[in-house]
Amino acid sequence: MNLIPISKEIIESNYVQHNELALSVCLQVLQMYEQTTPHSPWLGYLLEKESVIVGSCAFKSPPKAGRVEIAYFTFPEFEGKGFATEMANQLLLIALATDASIQVYAQTLPTDSASTTILKKLGFTFAGPVNHAEDELVWEWIKI
Repeated sequence: MNLIPISKEIIESNYVQHNELALSVCLQVLQMYEQTTPHSPWLGYLLEKESVIVGSCAFKSPPKAGRVEIAYFTFPEFEGKGFATEMANQLLLIALATDASIQVYAQTLPTDSASTTILKKLGFTFAGPVNHAEDELVWEWIKI
């Protein structure tokens, strides 16, 4: 499996142009970049397996106050095959290799789900509910 950084160049490539969902995700990530001013490695990524894009993951922004939030999304036809776990784990490894003191966290909808199972499997701890500006009440998970 291979993480491919999302950039204007990848969007303009034939690689993404023929995958409507991947193109849509990449365009959304580029919009996020306009607000977060990312720099490597604090980017969005596509997950490729055997030349097929199976999902996307991202640091929602560069670290702030010693914390960085991760997000991940498996494309529907590839759900249930461990790709979300792989993406979350890869982001975790990137963050800790870049700055071992950083606190990695994620937010989920306030219900048990595949995402909460993934976070628990990767050693994240439920930190409690928080009010999110866009999604209202969410659960926050922290890697201790």
